[in-house]
Amino acid sequence: MSRLLNARIIHGQVEHWLHSHQYSYPTKDFIVPGLRSALLFVLQSVVVGLAVAFVVLLVRPDLLSFVDRTGGGQRASYADAVEKSAAAVANVYTERLVEDVAIEGDRPRFRVNTSFASAVVIDPEGYLVTNYHVVAEAAGLRVQLSDGRIAEPEIVGVDAETDLALLRVDVGRLPSIAMGSSAGLRIGDVVLAIGNPYGLTKSVTQGIVSATGRGLLNLTTFENFIQTDAAINTGNSGGALINVNGELVGINTAVLAQDVGTEGIGFAIPVDLVRGVVDEIKKNGRVVRGWLGLEPDDLSRAERNLLGLESNRGILLYEVYEDGPAARANLMPGDVILEINGEPIQSQRQALLIVAGTQPGETVELRVWRNGNEYQTSVVAGERPDNLRR
Repeated sequence: MSRLLNARIIHGQVEHWLHSHQYSYPTKDFIVPGLRSALLFVLQSVVVGLAVAFVVLLVRPDLLSFVDRTGGGQRASYADAVEKSAAAVANVYTERLVEDVAIEGDRPRFRVNTSFASAVVIDPEGYLVTNYHVVAEAAGLRVQLSDGRIAEPEIVGVDAETDLALLRVDVGRLPSIAMGSSAGLRIGDVVLAIGNPYGLTKSVTQGIVSATGRGLLNLTTFENFIQTDAAINTGNSGGALINVNGELVGINTAVLAQDVGTEGIGFAIPVDLVRGVVDEIKKNGRVVRGWLGLEPDDLSRAERNLLGLESNRGILLYEVYEDGPAARANLMPGDVILEINGEPIQSQRQALLIVAGTQPGETVELRVWRNGNEYQTSVVAGERPDNLRR
């Protein structure tokens, strides 16, 4: 009410000024009466508009803040997003024994190699996610939390086929990151990478999503990477890729080889995949995946024509494991899988992800092409062997 009263006082003062000065021109006879009325009306309208604007800004001062419309309505500064999530990003220090070939002698000698990495607290009970390659073959492992405390984590479980590892520290409740979703990410979305590059703790870099669903990189078995131009350097592995709301959308994993002229091409594991792996490790200590006991390969256009396939569906079976689920269902090398559970199959990567998402004992429905004919068959999925890297 006091803000509205102030606006009315201001309006009254301006009205008084207009009436007391409307004839203060040197020669009022030079002003046409109609024109004088029009000018008075315009000035009064301007005063009313300014008064309304004054009241609105008193009620909503935040409207003065600069808004970047090209960023989806987000503020030009991402400080709030970083403040919300950075406390959940920890530094990881690893030690590995490396054989020192420079020292001659009958017995091998070793030296300690120290490296930097990152991890993300995903649960206030002390669970952290990092990359498998960060902890693989580590002789020593330490985690430095955002408040400076250092702890030796327990390795709860690892999944080499997605390059993920789940750690746990027992130091009481910790600030954890909000888990977002990677399914809705679009090319051009702004993302921030937080980690420990070269030991420079709590470093933040900014970029955009350059691509989603990136595969065929031969980095892991199950590839579904987010590609980003946010700077990812040595030590960023296992760190957080967040959106502008401070939510985790990926775990930073790798960069393209730093050849001359190559920069701004980094990869992160999408958080939706991370969430599934973490749940499996918590439940089973490892990730349990379905397996059909076969090796597929993509078909070229020439191969499709030779087999008489008119559509772009289908992957070729070039190997069927003896006594495996596919062999028991009478599948043979040379068969072409057209559909899995009703979904048209266009690549071996797509088929691998679908089958891995099933549970051992589940029935998988296949549409198969053999000798120019289609037929339907069922395969009971087995469990994917731990040592299988495909």
